[in-house]
Amino acid sequence: MVEIDVDNPIPYHVQIKNLLRKEILEGQYKEKIPSERELMNRFSVSRTTVREAITHLVNDGVLTKVHGKGTYISPKRPIEEWLNSLHSLTETVRKMGMRPGSVLLNSGMMTKPRYFADKIGEKEFFTIERLRTADGNPIAIERHYYSREIGQQLSKHDLETSAIYELIEKKLGIELHQAEQFISCKKISDMDAENLGIPKGINVLCVERLIKGADGKPIELYISYYKPDMYVFRVNTKRQK
Repeated sequence: MVEIDVDNPIPYHVQIKNLLRKEILEGQYKEKIPSERELMNRFSVSRTTVREAITHLVNDGVLTKVHGKGTYISPKRPIEEWLNSLHSLTETVRKMGMRPGSVLLNSGMMTKPRYFADKIGEKEFFTIERLRTADGNPIAIERHYYSREIGQQLSKHDLETSAIYELIEKKLGIELHQAEQFISCKKISDMDAENLGIPKGINVLCVERLIKGADGKPIELYISYYKPDMYVFRVNTKRQK
């Protein structure tokens, strides 16, 4: 069992929080975590340090405290994505304290539909289609569309396990500057419904996003269909006077 590193400059409560989060994601605790006393003995720290670590996980929605009974693993809840900034689904799932995953359904060059080619600005475009999961549960079907040049570079990497935006920014050196995003309700295809484990023919949340670089040129067209009970979009608004 991994313990805290006394030589690590990271505060003890943060180390404990990270260790507990990791163990929860790995399924080491089925319903509740060890008591405060047990954690104090395990890590050789004060009750205050243990409580601070637990409080962080409670605030993150990973744990739930029940008075007189202990601290329990929170039930699965919808992924919440804030619309104020540009994040990948991988980043959003991680921030929720869950384990992101994906299954590559398709990738390669395409010429149709023309709508996508027009958005990318080329006759041919490269597509990546993936089933996305959180803690192993299907949550979305993602389709990414890129120019031939970007697609050829992306195709050299593992498209099933890689975080696409991390590849684009860190490996390809391309800045994702801004995006225009539309959220609508659309009927899902039978194949997508089967992959998500939902009834065929129902309407789901659909997101279409066009990401551009600092020069204003399109980098990615992104279209995703979300499992209705597993995804929530949040936004802060301010009344204009």
